[in-house]
Amino acid sequence: MERIPKGIYTPEFRAEAVKLVEKDGLSVDAAAKRLSVPKSSLGNWVRASRVGKLATVGQGQRVPTETEVELARLRKELAEVKLERDLPKKMCGVFCEGVAVKYARIDELRQQHPVAAMCRVLEVSESGYHAWRQRPPSARTQENLRLETEIKAAHQRTRETYGPQRLQSDLADHGIPASVYRIKRIRRRLGLRCKQKRKFKATTNSSHTLPLAPNLLDRQFAVAAPDRAWVSDITYVATDEGWLYLAGIKDLFNGELVGYAMSERMTTSLVSQALFRAVAAKRPAKGLIHHSDRGSQYCAHAYRKQLQQFGMQASMSRKGNCWDNAPMESFWGSLKNELVHHRRFTTRTQARQEITEYIEIFYNRIRKQARLGYLSPAQFTQQYHAKQIAA
Repeated sequence: MERIPKGIYTPEFRAEAVKLVEKDGLSVDAAAKRLSVPKSSLGNWVRASRVGKLATVGQGQRVPTETEVELARLRKELAEVKLERDLPKKMCGVFCEGVAVKYARIDELRQQHPVAAMCRVLEVSESGYHAWRQRPPSARTQENLRLETEIKAAHQRTRETYGPQRLQSDLADHGIPASVYRIKRIRRRLGLRCKQKRKFKATTNSSHTLPLAPNLLDRQFAVAAPDRAWVSDITYVATDEGWLYLAGIKDLFNGELVGYAMSERMTTSLVSQALFRAVAAKRPAKGLIHHSDRGSQYCAHAYRKQLQQFGMQASMSRKGNCWDNAPMESFWGSLKNELVHHRRFTTRTQARQEITEYIEIFYNRIRKQARLGYLSPAQFTQQYHAKQIAA
């Protein structure tokens, strides 16, 4: 923008220019650019104003002609029109909010835009804004700030995996009561979101002639006690060294992963190792239902023999029906959504370590499940045994 010739600034113009810095909170540089005046001149006016000598600055300078004054006025009006045209884009989302929210938005942008213009756009009082700035924060505002800090901490503590309901339960565990609606509103304002899910392919190979087992489970996923019904499956994890295959066994009673094993090959030995670990940890009684898909690893004679030795009843999903083993698929979804898809594993060893930590520490002992009343598998099991003793 073309500048007014040097030395024609009226006392009124200088006073208004100083107001942009002193009252509206703009920096000298920003105000100088907006008014198309030298930064050094505006700096001198500001310093003179602060010591009460602004009126003497520039005395002896020539008086601008009417054309020059009119041109300056038109430039200022044009700048204001452009500003009020562009401001609504930056104010998007606060037009329907309360006055305090609008004042807060104005305060965020006061270094970039005149306060008066922003107040006009949002239809609030300029004097009210300045009174709001000088007023100490209310108890509600202080409480919101504290809750924001707690929600940020909980979001990180739960590995960015909790929605509002589970987050509410986690906050309550730490002595922070808050409604779900309030948590949703603060999460939205802070831009906090759960990690997004991605699709993954199945690893089942049912094209074999090995003997199959009937579907004893038949989607009866509600189990009254631990170690009555287990579900099992295999998935894979990508690393820079190649695939790492993971076999897991889940207890339907509390959702705990009772056994798992990892290997660079998807073999019967892999699922056998997971089974041995589960049996060693839980020592289940005879009659437990062991449910899996029709993969060749689970249909292998050696694996079926192990199930018989442990007194377990083999159960298998119907062909092509993933819903028959939905609880295990749900665990794979949680593992990949909350860990695997947000990591790049350079080695299989790194993947083993992080997956082990996720299962042993986070999933089995910390992560809350809605179907368990927002308790972790370990907490749910403890509660069950406490009730059994009390009875």
